[in-house]
Amino acid sequence: MIFYLLFPIAIIIWFSFNNTHSRFNFVWQGWTLKHWKDPFQVPGLLDALKVSVEVALISTVIATVLGTMMALAMVRYEFRGRGPLNFFIFLPLATPEIVLGASLLTLFLFLSNVFTLGMVTIVIAHVMFNISFVVVTVRSRLIGFDRSLEEAAQDLGANAWQTFRLVTLPLIAPGVLAAALLAFALSIDDFVITNFNSGSTVTYPLFIWGAARVSIPPEVNIVATMIFVVTVAIAIGTVFQQKRAERMASVRPDQEAIAV
Repeated sequence: MIFYLLFPIAIIIWFSFNNTHSRFNFVWQGWTLKHWKDPFQVPGLLDALKVSVEVALISTVIATVLGTMMALAMVRYEFRGRGPLNFFIFLPLATPEIVLGASLLTLFLFLSNVFTLGMVTIVIAHVMFNISFVVVTVRSRLIGFDRSLEEAAQDLGANAWQTFRLVTLPLIAPGVLAAALLAFALSIDDFVITNFNSGSTVTYPLFIWGAARVSIPPEVNIVATMIFVVTVAIAIGTVFQQKRAERMASVRPDQEAIAV
């Protein structure tokens, strides 16, 4: 199963070194590094990648902040409507992307005097479907959180903000980081929802879709390989950070020393 999942990625990386002489990079014709010398020589490729990264960064920051606050409220507090809110959080996860995209397009067209299809509508759309993933990820981290650590900080004189900044946030940081990385990954490669709400703005997935109708240059594979390598590096760093946080959380003071 792992081989089945990784095989298409290996093909993408392999064909980034293809010495193709045609517009379509589908048949292996030899090994070369010439395409790696200038991976952004295809007109519009670099601009589309910049737009995708910018959209992903903005939507990730907004979705992570809002989603983390929502997760804290849903886990920590009892309030009217908490049950229905749990249900509505999962609706974007279960709704087909084409339905979300069409619905958001209808909304933006209805509010055409406020919104113009483009960068802003793409960011709003990405924040909307990313928040659910952030809430689910951060909430799973908060469910097993030891509240006695916060109570100890408050007993020692810390106010609510100091307790959150110095105790709560560092302990849930691996979950928040994982949620942010998930939101970034979902945003940077989204096509369906973006295609409905992009207007004239072209993101990297939209560029590939448009280029596929006339040609598939090796540079597309090169940029995809770069994104994959960076993602893997960040994922490995996150795993090590989570293990470090788990080791720190498992450390408990010596009971005999406390008694003394």
